[in-house]
Amino acid sequence: MLSIRDCLDYCDLTDDEISLLAEHEDIPDAAAAQMACGLVQTREGVLLLTNFMLDLVERANQRGDTAEAERAKSVCARFMADHPVTH
Repeated sequence: MLSIRDCLDYCDLTDDEISLLAEHEDIPDAAAAQMACGLVQTREGVLLLTNFMLDLVERANQRGDTAEAERAKSVCARFMADHPVTH
């Protein structure tokens, strides 16, 4: 049986990226890890994950939580650098 760590290592995802996805989808981290491992395999999935993270940045900004917005923005920037999408 694969652990969450095995899944994240295989998909080249970080704990922070999974945490943001779990927050966005309101699901446990384990479910978010499984979901992300599938999504990160396609261009469309990477775009969807990026949009989820950017949505969290926007939500944090709207409620005036600049620290959370910066955290989400930083995680999103790293995700985008690690998973570039060619057009």
